[in-house]
Amino acid sequence: MLNRTLAPESKQVDEISFIEPLKQTLDNGIPVFTINAGQQELVRIEFIFENVNWDPAKPLQAVAANHLINNGTAQLTAMEIADKVDYYGAFLQTEYGADQSSLKLYTLNKHLASVLPILHAILNESIFPDQELGIFIQNQKQSLQVNLQKNDFLAKKDFANALFGETTYGSNIGPADYDELNRLDLLHYFKAAYKPGNCTIIVAGKFEDTEFRTLNQIMGRGWDNNDAAEINKFIFDNRAGSDIFIEKPDAIQSAIRMGALAITRSHADFPGLQVLNCLLGGYFGSRLMANIREDKGYTYGIGSAVSSLKDAGYFFLATEVGADVCQLALIEIEKEIGLLKTELVGDEELDLVRNYMLGAMLGSLENAFSHADKFKNVYFSGLDYSYYDNYIKTVKIISAEQLKDLANRYLNTSDFTKVVVGKM
Repeated sequence: MLNRTLAPESKQVDEISFIEPLKQTLDNGIPVFTINAGQQELVRIEFIFENVNWDPAKPLQAVAANHLINNGTAQLTAMEIADKVDYYGAFLQTEYGADQSSLKLYTLNKHLASVLPILHAILNESIFPDQELGIFIQNQKQSLQVNLQKNDFLAKKDFANALFGETTYGSNIGPADYDELNRLDLLHYFKAAYKPGNCTIIVAGKFEDTEFRTLNQIMGRGWDNNDAAEINKFIFDNRAGSDIFIEKPDAIQSAIRMGALAITRSHADFPGLQVLNCLLGGYFGSRLMANIREDKGYTYGIGSAVSSLKDAGYFFLATEVGADVCQLALIEIEKEIGLLKTELVGDEELDLVRNYMLGAMLGSLENAFSHADKFKNVYFSGLDYSYYDNYIKTVKIISAEQLKDLANRYLNTSDFTKVVVGKM
């Protein structure tokens, strides 16, 4: 009989298996990476495009083009596109990122041949109607005005701008930038970015030779977007951090965001830095949560992360605390970082983090879609699956001494950019 007074035995994850994609090429040269897995007749097809032609004077060009790309073609209105896609039980989703933009299709296999021509029309004939653009501008300006009243939004925006300046990673968007959007600029960007030479297709689901032939027959020819483009490329210099304070006299809570430029996923130290980050603020049992939330009661939540973009990596931590304890929270944050730099992590705490990270990795591989997401992480970082082998090995064997060394190398608070919005 099960003894419920005893906790179940804990074991470290021993092995994590990844489904590597099959690479094929469409007739027009578009690479297709397929994670063929699952029993359901369902497939997700992502058309991913590198962001191009960055112009600081037109910071919303790429995001607006991505958002509105399925809002009208030469033959179909936005409503007609939506109705046709819905008729087949499919789903279209646009997604804008700092480095890439994508158009995702979720569909049943049996309707693939019917839905793909709609995608072909969108990727070749989008016209960005003035009416749809006007609605987008109005809605986005209203949303921005609301967000500009939120302390955490202001802290995030000013932090990114301080680190990355007027680039796609940190452009300081304001309401006036929406007023500068126009249909001709969106058409120009569309023709420069959404073309076969700038496209990667990643497929996940039950996708056999029959489905690939259908994809090639419809999407492997007939694209005519060929305007010149230059893939975005940014260079950032490590520089001394700055302190930014935006006072809100009536604030009940103060938003804190701090951090600095760091390393990208391609750096050998990156897996170790992820372990260090997890200890500090990367999960609910982290030191920051234990101190700032559980012990001091200054906040409902606090966390940290290491983020890898194409041209930069950065470390940051973020929280909202009671305005009356903002200074005390800042002191405790620096204290926790200082402890990682001066004291060795205990075995029990480190084992807990190891188990959490390995379990989180294993749990994130629940279906074909999540395996495809893991592939995207390494592919667009110029890496292969050996990255995950190294990551898992690092989590399992990294020592307390190595973590202390990483803390001294990358967590120098004197170099942090620190943003506080509210009251100090």
